Amino acid sequence: MTTKILWIDDEMDSLKSQIMFLENKGYEVECLSNGYDGLEYLKANHIDVILLDESMPGMTGLETLAQIKEYNVNIPVVMVTKNEAENIMEDAIGAQITDYLIKPVNPNQILHTLKKIIDSKTLVSEKTTQTYQQEFRKLFLALNSNPDYAEWCELYKKIVYWELEMQKSDSPEMQEIHQSQKEEANNEFCKFIDKNYAKWIKAKESEAPVMSHTLMKKHVFPFLEKGKPVFFVLIDNLRYDQWKTIQPKFAEYFRLLEEDIVLATLPTTTQYSRNAIFAGLLPMDIEKKYPVEWKNDDEDGGKNLYEEQFFADQLKRNNLSHIKFSYTKVTNHHNGELLENNIQNMLHNDLNIIVYNFVDMLSHARTEMEVLKELANDEISYRSITQSWFEHSPLFAALKKVADKNIKLVVATDHGSVQVKSPSKVVGDKQTTTNIRYKHGRNLQYENKEVLSYREPNDIGLPKPNFNSTFIFSKHQGYLCYPNNYNHFVNYFKNTFQHGGVSLEEMLVPLVKMESK
Repeated sequence: MTTKILWIDDEMDSLKSQIMFLENKGYEVECLSNGYDGLEYLKANHIDVILLDESMPGMTGLETLAQIKEYNVNIPVVMVTKNEAENIMEDAIGAQITDYLIKPVNPNQILHTLKKIIDSKTLVSEKTTQTYQQEFRKLFLALNSNPDYAEWCELYKKIVYWELEMQKSDSPEMQEIHQSQKEEANNEFCKFIDKNYAKWIKAKESEAPVMSHTLMKKHVFPFLEKGKPVFFVLIDNLRYDQWKTIQPKFAEYFRLLEEDIVLATLPTTTQYSRNAIFAGLLPMDIEKKYPVEWKNDDEDGGKNLYEEQFFADQLKRNNLSHIKFSYTKVTNHHNGELLENNIQNMLHNDLNIIVYNFVDMLSHARTEMEVLKELANDEISYRSITQSWFEHSPLFAALKKVADKNIKLVVATDHGSVQVKSPSKVVGDKQTTTNIRYKHGRNLQYENKEVLSYREPNDIGLPKPNFNSTFIFSKHQGYLCYPNNYNHFVNYFKNTFQHGGVSLEEMLVPLVKMESK
């Protein structure tokens, strides 16, 4: 299909050579001498790109631009101007021009600009596909070279990078190849966790990755600085790829100091991983130290009601009782608005903990609500909803209010989630827990190859609810269903986002340090 250009300029006679050049390159060019005629023509005809003179009698280029954007905000407009004054350029850029050219214009300059606008998506797609083809073998070799924990973190960052890049590609074949490579990576990662996780639990802190229960001690406490408040924002259930989609919004207001990955402890759920973060203890040690406050899966009562108390005690154990801190948990929009209104009052604290629950609620609500299944039916749309939420959230609004103060910011999470696709049958007694990605109970029957199992929960830092309790964890995209109404639950949970098991997405989670610009 021929690309159609509308060129609005009151000196068209001087542009004949440029127009002829573009027509010889296959473009169709319609020329009009003023903004009024240009707008009328635009409303009656399909146009791909507008070249617009800035200085015209009657309706100026900027006035014409404003009306073009009112009519069709998405149409690309290239401002062509003799005037290099800074205020003119700022006004044009503020009015969302796509590009600008300074007169006299060289035909090749125009051609380059048009190609950048019209062909950019195709060129980016082709370049992305070509580069990934070259990178594929490197990733394959890395996966098969027995990577250690640090190498796994770097591998996962690359996998996520290419997953986000593949969104720019129109090649379903390459997207499918990348998805297969991600699945292979997850299979190898599950073997890696099976081999090493229990060792890390028993090892010295210096010999193990930074995990949920050592996150505060390793990352947050050393970050504290007298006279410079630290805001620790824990966004529940935020995967690394979701972080990368909201990172540009943070970058507008904060300077990145460090981006790291920490290992979420098993089970990768709020009850276990998040309590471990604030207590600075493994779940089995939390149960011993707080027998009343800790609740096992099968016990009644809230599972995360004592995070503030746990954290205060962690400060004492680390000789940081003098640290003045606040704790704010946001579980609904009203709480978010209160945070936005009160955040400046937190500046007198040394440390402000903000726990924000939206992403976790989204993943659970998506399981139950048909409309959310439509809105977040795959990884791309799940990321997109997260991005849209954050951009318009009270959390972002609150952080913008303190961004111009002399503060530090840590963004973290307790665990991620994975889209489940492969059901697995589990048989257990009445005391077996109902979780989809992990279960514990007595006399469990399951397919060994489909789960990681631990007959001694204490070996991996977990409480032992009953004498014969076994913990099992789903691998990658698996999920656990009982034989009763098996087909119903298989269909109900298929393609939902769940957490609690073993996967790159659930266990390798972001921790990011920033400061105000």
